[in-house]
Amino acid sequence: MSFDVDALRDAVARHGRVARVVVARIDGSAPREPGAAMLVWEGGQSGTIGGGALEWEAAAEARAALAGGADKVTRKPLGPALGQCCGGAVVLACEVHDAARVAALEGPAVLRRIEGAAERPLELARAAAQARGAGRAPATEFRDGWLLEPVARPARELWLFGAGHVGRALAGVLAPLPDIALTWIDTAEARFPDAIPEGATRLVAANPADVVRYAPAEAEHLVLTYSHALDLELCHRLLGHGFRSAGLIGSATKWARFRSRLRALGHTDAQIGRIRCPIGDPSLGKHPQAIAVGVAAQLLSEGRAGCTAGREARA
Repeated sequence: MSFDVDALRDAVARHGRVARVVVARIDGSAPREPGAAMLVWEGGQSGTIGGGALEWEAAAEARAALAGGADKVTRKPLGPALGQCCGGAVVLACEVHDAARVAALEGPAVLRRIEGAAERPLELARAAAQARGAGRAPATEFRDGWLLEPVARPARELWLFGAGHVGRALAGVLAPLPDIALTWIDTAEARFPDAIPEGATRLVAANPADVVRYAPAEAEHLVLTYSHALDLELCHRLLGHGFRSAGLIGSATKWARFRSRLRALGHTDAQIGRIRCPIGDPSLGKHPQAIAVGVAAQLLSEGRAGCTAGREARA
């Protein structure tokens, strides 16, 4: 897990002072891994550190920290203290952030003292320096009152075309994922919901196909607009632009018709075959949320496969 500074910055802009609770260390079995975090503000919260009772108690302590304005480290044995079956223990770091403090968070890793007066541990200082100099992301580590976390950078650019029922369901599922930067496109502001999920960037374009040229070459795309003609034009533009992956909502009949028309537009079968249609898991049904779950599972599986391939290539 990584420190999502952008999400914290957005939360502070919306709610003022925000407490961030992060799992700094675990001993034995625990609900979440080091680096898992949640944000807490007066009247709400986002993210999760897991554990039910652990999270409820941590949120209450975070609100108390907001009232007092002080950072805090707590050590919680999950079985004796909270009656949880994990049996391990966690160290939680709670930091209170305002706009000035968030503005000071810079670089690919954040190393800071949370408690005590110990000097900065040499091993953590070296890891932070390697992150700056060599781009090597450190692991989350808590030592001698100092906490080191890598700063999250979205690994995947995902462009979602269409803000209808399925588009809204997909945005709600995909936007919270920490490794995805979601750009959501449709033809008019009125087509979007009043509240855009945190983590999504809304883009209004009279002709969404015209914005394809601005997409990064390694972006992933999901095409599910209200118009078959627009869907076809988007597929045509994407094939000419380049992409990491592309998916089109529709039936086998729709895709057969699209393949024929894309051939007529000059694309080869190998090129056309890079577009996936249908998307998701048809066995889950056609309800928008069911489609969204299937598509999200597909994307997450592809992301894990890509990470594995990357590690093998570097080995």
